[in-house]
Amino acid sequence: MTGGTGVLGGALTARLRERADVVVLSRSAHDGPGYARGDLETGEGLADALADVDAVAHCATAADYRHPDRDVAATRNLLAAAGDRHLVYISIVGVDRIPFGYYRSKLAAEGLVETSGAPWTILRTTQFHDLVATGLRLMSRLPAPLVPTLAVQPVDVGEVADRMATLVLGEPAGRVPDMGGPRVERVPDLMRAYLGAVGSRRPTFAVPFLVPGAAAAAFRRGHHLAPAHADGTRTFADHLRTTVVARGSVAASDNRSDH
Repeated sequence: MTGGTGVLGGALTARLRERADVVVLSRSAHDGPGYARGDLETGEGLADALADVDAVAHCATAADYRHPDRDVAATRNLLAAAGDRHLVYISIVGVDRIPFGYYRSKLAAEGLVETSGAPWTILRTTQFHDLVATGLRLMSRLPAPLVPTLAVQPVDVGEVADRMATLVLGEPAGRVPDMGGPRVERVPDLMRAYLGAVGSRRPTFAVPFLVPGAAAAAFRRGHHLAPAHADGTRTFADHLRTTVVARGSVAASDNRSDH
């Protein structure tokens, strides 16, 4: 397991440990039982870390979006060490249609997996509830929150972890169908739900998403959505009900080990 301490990786690790032995890759040699030392950026220690595993769940991603090429290098190093082991890679809906740097790196990593000669499975999903909630929380702190009229289709990370666990324990399947949340919703509506959940009456202002550039245009066209694969059942409203805490904030992670 790479990215085992991230939002998705942590949820997936918990599920897999109920059904199999799991080794979580870590840069630290002192994380305890169930961890193995290895560095995706340099490749150091990866061969030893993978010595006794049958499948690899690759959930790690660059923590710094300013250097997306690190994802490609990390995936290359992991594949070199994995050999003929089944590798399951988590990706994002729209990486092949949205010319955004981070998405391009995910697409390039997909290409490495697909052409590696190893057995592989790739799952693309829409954005997690946690990421959307984090964005709303940050926007809500602005003096006058301007909320873009953009559509999103957030999915529950636990449901993605369930799907990933099945894929990791199953046979290599190539590109499996995308996975999206149960609803395509507008960001202003989600912001109102968020503010209501935290007990805020702050006014917000819906504005057209007019950011220039090809990537923004692709988002406006909905290339990040998967309405034909609304497989998730847990809505953003459900997420808010279980993550709102006493002080009126959402327990959403800023950890960028996931998307």
